Amino acid sequence: MNDATPMSHDPASCYRALECRDARFDGRFFTAVVTTGIFCRPLCPAPTPKRANCRFYGSAAAAMAAGFRPCLRCRPEAAPRSPAWNGVSTTVARALRLIDEGALDEDGVEALAARLGVGGRHLRRLFADHLGTGPKAVAQARRLLFAKRLVTETDQPLTRIAHAAGFASLRRFNDAFLALYGRPPRALRRDEPPARAHGEGPLTLLLSFRPPYDWPRVMDFLATRAVPGLEMADRDGYRRAIRLDGIAGMLTVRPALERHRLAVTVDLPHIGPLRQVIERCRRLFDLDADCTAIAADLGSDPLLAALVAKRPGLRVPGAWDLFELAVRAVLGQQVSVAAARTFTARLMARLGDPLDGGDGRGISHLFPTPERLAEADLAAIGLTRRRAATVRSLAAVFASGAIDLDAAVGLDDAVARLCALPGIGPWTAHYIAMRGLAHPDAFPSGDLGLMRAVAARERTVDAAGLDARAAAWRPWRAYAAMHLWTSQGTGEQE
Repeated sequence: MNDATPMSHDPASCYRALECRDARFDGRFFTAVVTTGIFCRPLCPAPTPKRANCRFYGSAAAAMAAGFRPCLRCRPEAAPRSPAWNGVSTTVARALRLIDEGALDEDGVEALAARLGVGGRHLRRLFADHLGTGPKAVAQARRLLFAKRLVTETDQPLTRIAHAAGFASLRRFNDAFLALYGRPPRALRRDEPPARAHGEGPLTLLLSFRPPYDWPRVMDFLATRAVPGLEMADRDGYRRAIRLDGIAGMLTVRPALERHRLAVTVDLPHIGPLRQVIERCRRLFDLDADCTAIAADLGSDPLLAALVAKRPGLRVPGAWDLFELAVRAVLGQQVSVAAARTFTARLMARLGDPLDGGDGRGISHLFPTPERLAEADLAAIGLTRRRAATVRSLAAVFASGAIDLDAAVGLDDAVARLCALPGIGPWTAHYIAMRGLAHPDAFPSGDLGLMRAVAARERTVDAAGLDARAAAWRPWRAYAAMHLWTSQGTGEQE
């Protein structure tokens, strides 16, 4: 094992947190034990090791790169991940999101660095400084930990698991698994029987988050905007039709809050896109937010203090698909949430692709593709000529790939690119960045609902005044917006 100095975590503080088994530190660091060669989460039920035998790492990838094996009891792959803004640079945060989306499965570090606008050497140095290991090691660690979950939680064939985890072949998967765990995946499956026993059909996995989590408010937000035929939402769960790489299926998300998890059930013809499904779900339900840290920052502002105290686990609900969210944002320009939902439902009824067989519970269509909307006649759904032109123009840009929006694009750059499109202004651009790109600092300052919420507590403001007032809430303006919307009852935007 490598005895190199791990990330800059104070060993004394980490060891005290380890002794307390404090769940609030779950995902913030990992403890490696030199005498066993294993690394664990802070809340692992195993006996606390001696201080002299402990090494502390800021990521599972760093511990694995140092030669330690993941614990089979506490399962480090299930730990909440450190949020992108917690102690890493913006470039590393974007890189991690792209790696989660498979950026290094086929392309190399230089290609990833080019997408981020930096050199490969600089990116490797940033990863070493912030995570204690390199980009390739992070990608390999995440592939292996994801694969291990599928091995132990499902009875899917190992070939499918290798493909879903991003391995080029079963042989490479077996070799990497054996090197890390000291046994082949089949042996681990014998040791830990799968949690479900259906080789085909729906597959369920548990996604972790760091508590608290205000599930009722998140579901109220999604339910208010749920489009008939496409999705259903209430406090018992969320269900919708999905399409990835041309493959259609169903997604169901239910709470398992007492375990700090959400249960995600995916029904697809095969599990090839499963990693994409998981990453999209994490963004949709904002599972990587550290709400305790966010509340501490926002709660220091007199305007937000009472709101934050009332809803400490409030999240920013994301979106399943960026293009879909962008279209829905345009349909919601200068109208109520109810009106935007009506327009979207009409769009779905006329242009949505039928879901083969439906789900028997009212979900019947997939959201239209960019190619279809770019050529569609939208007058029949009640849009103005200008609004219809904006939707078609937006669809054409997405269909051609002329606009490049992903995790590597910063907030200012994303807003600028969106505002360059006909019919899209700052409110729409920030709303898309807030929910579609999961930018924690996006803030639609022209929103009338936000202005009313501020005026009810402090003073009447216009868009410029609200933007100036919100400067104190950076870098969490998206969360401040959610607290203000929620304080108005429906969170309605206009």
